Amino acid sequence: MINQYGRIKVDLATELQELKALGFNSESYETLLRQALPSYHSISAQNDWLRLHLATAEQDIYSFFQQKLAVDQAVFYRIGAQLLGFNDELANNNFDGLATFQKLGLPIVAIDTIPHAWYTLLNTHNSTGLLLIDALVSQGYLPQNNQRFIFNGKSLSTFDTNDLIRESVWVETSVDTDNDGQLDLVQVDIVRPKSETPLPVLFTASPYYQGLNVKENDAKIHSVNVPLQRKEPTQVDKNDVTYQGLSASSAKPREVAGYATETEVSFTAEAGLPVDLNQYFLSRGFAIAYSAGVGTRHADGMQDTGSPEQVESMKNVVEWLAGNRVAFTNRYDNIAIAADWSSHKIAMTGRSYLGTLATAVATTGVEGLATVVSEAAISNWYQYYRDNGLVVAPGGFPGEDMDVLAELVYTRMKDPADWWRTRSQWQAFQSETARLMARNNGNYDRYWDSRNYLNHVQNIKIDMLMVHGLNDWNVKPRQVYQLWSALKQNNHVKKIYLHQGEHIYINNNRSLDFSDQINLWFSEKLLGLNVDATTALPTVTWQDNTNPETWHALEDWGISEKVSYHFADKKLSRSPQSAGEVSFRDWLPKDQFKQYGKHFNAWRQAIISGKIPETTQIFKTEALSTAQTIDGEITLNLRVKSSKNIGLLSAMIVDYGTDQYLKVSPTPQEATVDRGRNFSPTRLMAFEMTKANQKMVTLGHINLQNRTNAWQTDDLQADEFVNVSLTLQPTHYQIRSGHQLGVVLYATDFEMTVRGNQDIVYTIDLANSQIDLPMVDK
Repeated sequence: MINQYGRIKVDLATELQELKALGFNSESYETLLRQALPSYHSISAQNDWLRLHLATAEQDIYSFFQQKLAVDQAVFYRIGAQLLGFNDELANNNFDGLATFQKLGLPIVAIDTIPHAWYTLLNTHNSTGLLLIDALVSQGYLPQNNQRFIFNGKSLSTFDTNDLIRESVWVETSVDTDNDGQLDLVQVDIVRPKSETPLPVLFTASPYYQGLNVKENDAKIHSVNVPLQRKEPTQVDKNDVTYQGLSASSAKPREVAGYATETEVSFTAEAGLPVDLNQYFLSRGFAIAYSAGVGTRHADGMQDTGSPEQVESMKNVVEWLAGNRVAFTNRYDNIAIAADWSSHKIAMTGRSYLGTLATAVATTGVEGLATVVSEAAISNWYQYYRDNGLVVAPGGFPGEDMDVLAELVYTRMKDPADWWRTRSQWQAFQSETARLMARNNGNYDRYWDSRNYLNHVQNIKIDMLMVHGLNDWNVKPRQVYQLWSALKQNNHVKKIYLHQGEHIYINNNRSLDFSDQINLWFSEKLLGLNVDATTALPTVTWQDNTNPETWHALEDWGISEKVSYHFADKKLSRSPQSAGEVSFRDWLPKDQFKQYGKHFNAWRQAIISGKIPETTQIFKTEALSTAQTIDGEITLNLRVKSSKNIGLLSAMIVDYGTDQYLKVSPTPQEATVDRGRNFSPTRLMAFEMTKANQKMVTLGHINLQNRTNAWQTDDLQADEFVNVSLTLQPTHYQIRSGHQLGVVLYATDFEMTVRGNQDIVYTIDLANSQIDLPMVDK
């Protein structure tokens, strides 16, 4: 299925006007079709193409046109399917074009007005992930004249990417993170097509942009094979852990020694891997800016993961792009240069750390930032490396922490002299980071509060567009869910895409017109065009987890109504059950512990499958009589005791049922999608199905000493029951009829928590335990 949400409805007069501007003036299907063969430069060459393709089930297009036969809907869509490259799909449907369009989810209109049908066809996705008109432009239908051309509300790739301007400047920030008495400078690399008019800017703040210190990062990974430690009980008020705000630097701005109209430094290619979505927009008349920020190569300062200073430096880049801050042509002469090529309309883009900084800058309310497209972004660093009083790891990265990530991107060490000058200061800075992040504690405090961007959502003055994977256990779904929920109190528009993948981009997904939708969004937010993107795009776009290449438009994410299930021995029941207790032991033999420590994916599959029963308790519902959808946050309310005065509890929700499940990693396809005109091609990706007996839906963890909240440490005595409320990572997931919903309770998570292998027995009081699910009939 091809799911198109970026297509907007316009009246026939507008369609005819846009077609005329494109040169499609005829009402003859043959004339229009020949124009849509820009790679064939003569009538004879076009005739060859026509002879190779079918008009009817028994006649080629050339012969059909020679006989001057009437074009009906069957002929129009049979030819259309071939023009779009869906030859295999057409053959599989007995060369029925209408059936092919219907199965692919492509738009079908009446052909009593050929121009209207042709306009719709041009605005239809082809087999290589482009609109037909985009494919034609990439083949040379329109000149690369560096002039903006709008079709159906979106910019076409008419800007020349063979002659891009690549230049570097140094923005003066308002922070002095290395305490040398001078405000830090950060390098900004700009890539832009030539244009006689100012261009909107896509800015990506990427600490990864100047490279990675992989060896140094790996050497700093913390051991997770350490015991869970008891914490002294404390009563802490929320005000005691509230960050008081960034203090103004005492360093003075540099005195401008002169002004320049041209930069002094250029480059041949972006330092890091360019963001694919940015490449798409380069050819459509958008400028791109990259900056790694303070504490990176060719910049000043210390690297401090997610800190207010890091956010401020990226905000300062936006200010320069908007004409409100100074930048210099080099780091020493103080020759200022303006972004006079910028329209002063800026969007921030990027995934993971990149999207995180985009979100963070949005919470500053900086002038000039018009919108944000954040993908898999962190909104609260505490819930990335900590959670509910526990030290936790992002999925796939046990032992990583704030200092480890900082080491990865402190790329000043890549330049020998700069590293020689800053090495001692950096090592001292890292020691202080290790002290502040406090791996021996896990509690929320002012350090983490300063990196909680949710505190400042009220400052967001723009419309936001967010993307997140519901199987992303690196940046877990709670990060975007809490931002989404907080934005409900904000008067600005928000959109969200929930896909079934892990920590990935979806801009090259075969079944969703994501890039087109962003193109429409930017037309409204950056170009100021009246294209109705705010209402045209769905509020929530959710990828179906039961059918491949199927997406749904929803009104919201997360419901408040809950369905409760009660715990019984191995069962979950809608009605309370008789009293009883069950236990599990958080310990494994040395060899088994070592094996699962190296292969945590195998460990997770083993406990879900019940192959390590001594370390888990698994509870299942009866087979569901109807399909059910979980929409939002699941809460476990448990009465539990530990055999010692320490303890942690983990839980997973599992969909049990032998069936076809979507893979969380999309599969590369043979086709590539062009990002301009033979520019930056990228492989199309598609989520495929695989057979399995079960699938993990979501999970969560808590330190039993943080039952009240993340900043207060509660007492815990051995063999005394306590009440624990554990909210799991949010989801939107459909459990099919005949499947069973399962809860897996355990303690140590070999992928995400510390692994002390302490011999602790946990006991659950079944009569006083239940699970509350935001679940509705399909």
